[in-house]
Amino acid sequence: MLSMGEPVSREHHDLYHIEGTLEEILSLLNEADIEYKGLFLNAYSGFDSKKCRDIMEKKEIIDNIKENPRNGGTKHEKYFDTELYKSRFKIEKANAWLDSFKALLVRFETLNITWRNLHYLAFSILFLRKIKG
Repeated sequence: MLSMGEPVSREHHDLYHIEGTLEEILSLLNEADIEYKGLFLNAYSGFDSKKCRDIMEKKEIIDNIKENPRNGGTKHEKYFDTELYKSRFKIEKANAWLDSFKALLVRFETLNITWRNLHYLAFSILFLRKIKG
């Protein structure tokens, strides 16, 4: 996980305000001097939309988004790498590890900044566990 966006109310779908969320995430990467052009976005079918794909193309990010069958069978001329998509399991596993932190499992925090900082703390702990071996 390189970055994260602001939390969004649960009654919104994954593509709600996608432009703003991606801009926020990319600005965090810029602040950390991480070049995002040419990176892969490996996303599940909930992010399969023309708008999302257009943003990725504009930002020069390679999207590997599984086609959403509920989109009416529209075929994209985009290459889909099934082997790369299989690595998404690692992201899901990382998200599951985040659930092991009780402060993050049920959100009691009322301030977004506190919630985000708790996530950054959890990311740091998980990273330190990984490099410690």
